[in-house]
Amino acid sequence: MSQQFKYRAFISYSHSDERWARWLHRALETYRVPRHLVGRETEFGPVPERLAPVFRDREELATATNLGETLTRALRESAAQIVICSPAAARSRWVNEEILTFKRLGRAGRIFCLVVSGEPGASTRPETAADECFPNALTFHVDADGALTDLRCEPIAADARPAKDGRNDAKLKLIAGLLGLSLDELKQREAQRRHRRAMLLVAASLGGMAISSTLATAAWFARNEAERQRARAEAETETARQTTRFMVDLFKVSDPSEALGNKITAREILDRGAERIERELTDQPAIQATLMDTMGTVYTSLGMYGPAARLVREAHAKRTAFLGPDHPEVASSLGHLGEVLMLKGEYTESESSLRSALATQRMTHGERSPEVAQTLMLLADLASRQGRFEDAEASIREALSIRQARYGSQHPDVAASIEALGLSHYDRGEYDTAVPSLRRALEMRRGLHPQGHPLLAQAMGNLAWALMDQGQLEEAERLHRESLAMKRRLYGAAHPEIATSLNNVAYTRELSGDDDGAGQYYVEALDMNRRLLGNEHPEIALNLSNLAFVLYRKGRREAAVDMLRDALEMRRRTLGAGHPDVAASATSLAYWLTEAARYDEAARLIEESLAIREQALGRDHPQFAGTLTVKANLLLATRRYEEARRLAAEASRILRLNLPADSWQVAAALNTQGAALTRLGDFAAAEPLLLGSLPGLEGSPIPGLPARGRQRLHDLYMASGRPDQAARYSDPARVPGSAR
Repeated sequence: MSQQFKYRAFISYSHSDERWARWLHRALETYRVPRHLVGRETEFGPVPERLAPVFRDREELATATNLGETLTRALRESAAQIVICSPAAARSRWVNEEILTFKRLGRAGRIFCLVVSGEPGASTRPETAADECFPNALTFHVDADGALTDLRCEPIAADARPAKDGRNDAKLKLIAGLLGLSLDELKQREAQRRHRRAMLLVAASLGGMAISSTLATAAWFARNEAERQRARAEAETETARQTTRFMVDLFKVSDPSEALGNKITAREILDRGAERIERELTDQPAIQATLMDTMGTVYTSLGMYGPAARLVREAHAKRTAFLGPDHPEVASSLGHLGEVLMLKGEYTESESSLRSALATQRMTHGERSPEVAQTLMLLADLASRQGRFEDAEASIREALSIRQARYGSQHPDVAASIEALGLSHYDRGEYDTAVPSLRRALEMRRGLHPQGHPLLAQAMGNLAWALMDQGQLEEAERLHRESLAMKRRLYGAAHPEIATSLNNVAYTRELSGDDDGAGQYYVEALDMNRRLLGNEHPEIALNLSNLAFVLYRKGRREAAVDMLRDALEMRRRTLGAGHPDVAASATSLAYWLTEAARYDEAARLIEESLAIREQALGRDHPQFAGTLTVKANLLLATRRYEEARRLAAEASRILRLNLPADSWQVAAALNTQGAALTRLGDFAAAEPLLLGSLPGLEGSPIPGLPARGRQRLHDLYMASGRPDQAARYSDPARVPGSAR
């Protein structure tokens, strides 16, 4: 315990639960930490021999004259808070105040709950509200001013009720959390301690017996232990046998005519397996839940998020039913559920699942465990997708610290966190910071996987994308091609990862102005994914979208619009109507339709995209601002100049919050704002915006935007009676830009 804390814990409770408080106080202060664990370094310092002292107000305040001052001081001097939860505690004003005071100290993550009666979460239903055991201050976050918000949080709870953890396991769960140790390890040490005590008693009782009696007794214990080990081994063998048999049967083809085509596809095997798991293993919930969870992660890896979410959700429910809510396997399923929900764009439920998983993992595995680090990485990914880049970086850095402390400087997980840190800076447009981190991660991968590895190929691709945004196309293309060659060696002739690298090489060709070369790679990626994934998949939609942009620039605009519309519809079907990728396709298509003067359909798509991005990402996200810029261009085309100016100004404000001032996205918004001011006749205000945006537009990866910017400056000088200056920016061969 850090020296600034006088108490190991502060126990908060209602007078009605004083019996429980006395028991807990005595149990904690008399608990002797297993010798093997004493001195181990944890997040909260070295593990002590004992947990004393623990503050309990009825014990400590017998002679206090100022209850409020003393309690506040005791809370401030306590390393953790334990709340005894019951309906009486939930109604207690003072228990709530103690929790709020502790949260305002910035230590909300060190509040632990002991449920002794009532039901957690019962207040969410009117008919059971009286049974609620969690005080209100426990279940909601506080804001920067210390006031309760309406944002729910998941308390870390041990449940002493007989049908739940029971008194002893609940006590150990609290102790593990206070010490920053794994519950499993603590229970194992406790079991060893009980075993040693039992053996000492046996030895004492047998001390006066003959050697033959001693040997007989030892044999009896050995035989019982052997029986227990044999029963456990038989159970594990039976579980493995049934699992193996199930997986073997899954891949048997008894009747090829049952397949949907000439060959049975991986998707058919997965679907058939998922159906059999649900139908045939109802009497074996442990095996059923494990297979559901595993099958769900397979669906996730293949981009089939709908069936993945259903299976993992069911696995979580089953594991919770027979293991309880605070079991490591339950937390694992919650983590998988949070990941697939994030990929589906259901960010609110995803965050709730991941944070619940994290709370349980901190309690059961320890604050500095690999499981905690992995869930922190998923939370970072989620925060990045929502534009909360500072939150993402904080989670990545915590995960990186855990992994470096556990594994040292050279480990795949350490490389993954450094790579994620680089990608976080990349998302913010901080390319000068992103590239060094991504280079470091790549060099680590080269050292860890000298013969090649999928993660090494991925690291090459990530660095290449950052280099493309810095205009370093030559090195970026070299890395993408190296990644492609490695994936061909690793995966063979055809694999979704190969298709991804083909897509990446195509994009570098596209940025280099080689539309024919880009088109060839895009077509190859599309054909490969269709063979591997079928005709209906998010990756197919991405391939169609990319190919559509090449067609558009080559002048085949109707074909491009039709293809992008197909990609949009496929994303709606495969990802759901509220997914951010749907918004991306809708924005791009709206831009093109504006160019074609098909304003009504463009307006509908823009509103759809804005609604999705506001819901999924928030109004201050750069993608939301990007759609605002496209809408401003539509308003310009329909002569609603003041609205266009206002929206473009708002877009540039949001983009400047998230991106460097010289980024091409900021330049595009400023250029649109300048064009609106030109139409409004405010040439003095328009000129600096249009001139200032040109350098940023020149750095855009989107062909056509620089030409549009120069054309608008030409229009300004013509409208203001300066044809000589207008001639410098005349560009009759300009290509319309892209909103991709």
